[in-house]
Amino acid sequence: MSAFSAKPTREEISARTMASDVRERLRADIVNCVLKPGVRLRFEDVKSRYDVGLSPVREALFRLVSEGLVVSEDHRGFRVAPVSREKLMDISFMRRELEAMALKLSIERGDVVWESQVLSSFHQLSAVSSKNDNGSLKPEWERRHKTYHSALASACGSEWLLQFREMLGDQWARYRRLCIQYRRNGRDVLNEHREIMEAALARDVAAATYLVGRHISRSVQIILDSTAAPFFAEDLE
Repeated sequence: MSAFSAKPTREEISARTMASDVRERLRADIVNCVLKPGVRLRFEDVKSRYDVGLSPVREALFRLVSEGLVVSEDHRGFRVAPVSREKLMDISFMRRELEAMALKLSIERGDVVWESQVLSSFHQLSAVSSKNDNGSLKPEWERRHKTYHSALASACGSEWLLQFREMLGDQWARYRRLCIQYRRNGRDVLNEHREIMEAALARDVAAATYLVGRHISRSVQIILDSTAAPFFAEDLE
């Protein structure tokens, strides 16, 4: 039997599963800013934090490097990817482009099942309030918010587009969480989501893509206006 057709051993499957688990836990801690931008990710610290061996830690770190959440430096190891205004603008530009592209394709290709998913996800989003008493976003609202935007893009028919969109979503979520306490009141986010949904279900590509771009731009401006945010002071480069 050739090496290409050989089945993986139980040990290999276990190692891959463990590496994937470490990657997901590490990604969550980075996206949620439990691990701050620029923090060193020493092997021993990561091993201790997640109670695993060196091999899955190394694999998880290299995979997160490919996703842009971790950076590798020659002779200095790994650290959480830094943040800056320039990076935020780059991420937000690409996010607008990809969200608009995915939504356009979904409107053109989506069927009645897609329509029902969009409608259902909006209904679930509208059923919960977005903020806690301290102004932070509720985890359940964030989960439903992600599901709603994913439903809009789900019928685009491109696995690569969905994959890149997911990667940018993690990058964007990190910036938003860094500045969440500085969010301003007065924005009717639910109505913005309703307008996007209605345009999408009406198959109005021009209106839907304009609205989703405006929705993202408004969020970017709120972060840019958050001059008290710690990472804006130093850009952490």
